[in-house]
Amino acid sequence: MPPGVSIRLENVTKSFDGGLVKALRGISLDVAAGESVAIMGPTGCGKSTLLSIVGLLDVPDSGAVFLDGRPAADFEPAEDFRATRVGFVFQFHHLLPHLSVVENVELPLAGRAGRAAARTRATEALALVGLEHRARTLAARVSGGERQLAALARALVGTPDLILADEPTGSVDSETGARILALLEGWNARTAGTLLVVSHDPAVAARCRRLVKMRDGAVVESA
Repeated sequence: MPPGVSIRLENVTKSFDGGLVKALRGISLDVAAGESVAIMGPTGCGKSTLLSIVGLLDVPDSGAVFLDGRPAADFEPAEDFRATRVGFVFQFHHLLPHLSVVENVELPLAGRAGRAAARTRATEALALVGLEHRARTLAARVSGGERQLAALARALVGTPDLILADEPTGSVDSETGARILALLEGWNARTAGTLLVVSHDPAVAARCRRLVKMRDGAVVESA
């Protein structure tokens, strides 16, 4: 299978609270395999909902979603697609504080790799983000920036074809944020994987090859 995941959304809608909150209003979007795309727009415009639907964490109310040219419904169970092909990075790291950093990074490999292989791959992922010296430290005892770097390592450890990053620099200082963006950019260039990054940060647009702007649940610009 070639690297990257192609994405096609056709007139996708999504509402919450019984239809009172219209998060997506007929979104149509094409992303080629291997592209790096920044998705920007004001709070509440539907950016995170869009990522959730692409990552098969949620389903649209109407419209169609295609991944690698296949309907999203073909990727059942969705958990298998997420586990084997998608890496998620969120604004908040979601690390388990009672586990060490390396144990957190190993989690996506549970049931997919033996214990020794998982530890090796997690250690390599931590080295990639410059955090191997914190491998055995409890997640509760490292800094916020280090936790977010560990979360990025956790997304990379499964060798994904698609990374979905939702405000990955939103909770860290500017230096760590720049480092995270450089790592994501490097991953995209090195692997030809597909990268979608939701952010308010203009620096994100500078790191990605394409910019999509959203407002009120719709795409208003794609260049």
